[in-house]
Amino acid sequence: MINKDTLKRLEFDKILETAATFAHCEASHEGALAITPLKSRQEMELRLGLVDEIRKLTRLGIALKLAPFEDITPQVKAVRPAGAVIAPIALQRFIPTLRVMAAVASQLAYRTDVPLLLAEAGCISGFPDLLNPLEHTVNEEGEILDTASRLLADIRGRKKGLTARIKKRLEEIVRERHTAIFLQDDFITQRSGRWVIPVRMDSKGMVPGVVHDVSNSGETAFMEPLEIIGLANELENLVADERAEEIRIVRQICDWIREDAEEILQQFEALVELDILNCIATLSDRLKSETPVIADTPTILLKSARHPILTLMGKEVVPLDLELAVENRVMVVTGPNTGGKTIAIKNAGLLSVMALCGMPVPALPGTVLPKVESILVDIGDEQSIEESLSTFSAHISKISSIIEHADRGALVLLDELGTGTEPGQGAAIACAVLKELQNKGALVVATTHLTEIIGFVQREAGMVNAAMAFDRQKLAPLYRLVVGEPGESHALEIASRYGLPERVVTFARGMIGTMEADFHALLRDLKEKREQLDRTLAELSEREEKLGRAERNLVDRRDEAAKLVQDAREKGLLEAQQIISKARREVAAMIDEAKRDKAREAKEKLDQAAREVESALDGLHPEENVDPDQVAAGDVLFVKPLNLDATILSVDRRAGRARVRAGSMELDVALSSLLKPKGKEPKKVRKQRARQQEEEAAAEPATSINLLGMRVEEAIGELEPFLNHASLERFSEVRVVHGKGTGALMKGVRSYLTGHPLVAEFRTGERFEGGDGVTVVTLR
Repeated sequence: MINKDTLKRLEFDKILETAATFAHCEASHEGALAITPLKSRQEMELRLGLVDEIRKLTRLGIALKLAPFEDITPQVKAVRPAGAVIAPIALQRFIPTLRVMAAVASQLAYRTDVPLLLAEAGCISGFPDLLNPLEHTVNEEGEILDTASRLLADIRGRKKGLTARIKKRLEEIVRERHTAIFLQDDFITQRSGRWVIPVRMDSKGMVPGVVHDVSNSGETAFMEPLEIIGLANELENLVADERAEEIRIVRQICDWIREDAEEILQQFEALVELDILNCIATLSDRLKSETPVIADTPTILLKSARHPILTLMGKEVVPLDLELAVENRVMVVTGPNTGGKTIAIKNAGLLSVMALCGMPVPALPGTVLPKVESILVDIGDEQSIEESLSTFSAHISKISSIIEHADRGALVLLDELGTGTEPGQGAAIACAVLKELQNKGALVVATTHLTEIIGFVQREAGMVNAAMAFDRQKLAPLYRLVVGEPGESHALEIASRYGLPERVVTFARGMIGTMEADFHALLRDLKEKREQLDRTLAELSEREEKLGRAERNLVDRRDEAAKLVQDAREKGLLEAQQIISKARREVAAMIDEAKRDKAREAKEKLDQAAREVESALDGLHPEENVDPDQVAAGDVLFVKPLNLDATILSVDRRAGRARVRAGSMELDVALSSLLKPKGKEPKKVRKQRARQQEEEAAAEPATSINLLGMRVEEAIGELEPFLNHASLERFSEVRVVHGKGTGALMKGVRSYLTGHPLVAEFRTGERFEGGDGVTVVTLR
């Protein structure tokens, strides 16, 4: 448990005050100010995750659609009793809140990259069924709008018209001559809700009407003329109807709120929590914070941590690096006054509190902060006049309480340990306190000026000295923590720089004991040796880096040479492979060309033989001509161009031509080419024609090749000349039929086609082309 006094001493309240300025509602403002450390690591990590998702949306340019909204909790509670009704101005407070709910709901509705936010605020809907009526019912001043209901709009319209009639008639009355002479003035006004005119008191009996009021001087009577009383009464009735309709509308809306009161409060609480998370996210962006690691073990690892309050003030902050772990639980920081010791330990405590509250911290990623049960601090002068306690007594009282409550789950911060009394005894007490806290397993960060404590810490296992760096030449603090070495106070040097007379400084220097002077001299020697060692290590590191680079260069060169040899060999083999492939294609093309030439010669010889056979047949069967004048439609005659019998369709004797049909074919022929029918073709002629057609088909280059049943090597041997023939015939596309099977033949064919010089591209056949069993090749 971390008490409020500890949080205040670490100035955590200032962090919350800054965060609360980003709130959009009084409820979330108060909620931000009330942030306290969470109980479990799961709760801390959940809040850190929620804040991280909000910041991620902001980085994407999608900030949460939060705007100023009202705390509606009192209004919801007021309307919850049955029949309860609240004023229209109270209803108006719901509108901005429901609008913000609706905006957030629509923003998160379709997002999938913020699961934690959806789980936290996914219940928010905005109640559109309630928001819409409210927006049409109440304005910002709490007035009921005409759009609240049709009846209300009608009543107000009639009321407006009737009021205009009354005013117009009154204006006519005051201008009438027989009335104007009795009036005190020519204006019209209202008294007790009735329209009246000012009549002189001594003439009030001269104007028929009802007196509703008298002026303070008693000289004017405000009278309602008789002729408008009926209209005024009608107007009063409309006013009553208007009021009744307004009450009905407000009561109806209150009933709707009452029905959803519980859910409205739940969604409002979710909206307030979302606004508080947005406050933390906005503050984190302002501080350029990162999400820390929450460790269950007693570990602190600050990486370039910046004090958040100094950062918010715009001051230049030197980053703090600090590490406490199991092997070193106690750290004692020494150094000069105004060197930043107190700021350093307060920064460690403040960042620990922020992490416990689920807030990102201004430090680099990888910063680790412990999940501690308590933070116990003794920082600042606690001298109490009321309790008659000196500074030392107050410190001892506080330290006694810290020792009593310290355990393995505690972080202890002690400022100026051992001061307030005689240095020797103060140092002894301080060493005993550090040892006791170490035995209890607490993490301890303390500051001191006592050299005796430095020696004790240096010798004690599990403890470590640290110092605030100091520029001895400029006599100025560097505000940087150096772990592993003690610091010096440099009090005399600083005193001299800030104006203390030199004779005073010289006298003080002579008063310093020899042992302490030797101790400080030893410290200076140790620091100089450490600096020299650091320089030597840096030089060795640089040399090692150069040697490493040289070794890597040699390895790279060796690998590069090996790669060049390999590339050259591979290039030579590829060129040889291309030469062989080219030679194979040229030889295949030459063989193919020779075969094609022989086929053409054979075809010409066969054609010549066919012509000779036909001539012989014609000699055996002399043509029997028909008389052209005897040819008529419907005759079946032999047509010499077709070399078969055909049916005469029509005759054009003037042109000497006839139209014939043979099977599905129709054409015009000369009458002189018609002979007497010969019946069926002779068997020899049909066979000769069929053979001729087959040879012609065989002589024509094919656009597809069938490789079914072949081995891959056999198929490649058939495929190569086929591609050569197709390329010579300038075919743009051919089909390779290989079937599906085990897929080995298909893979072999396509592997061969890949990179082939004659192939531009290939694809799997469409369903009508043979599907996966066919590869369609596009030639170059």
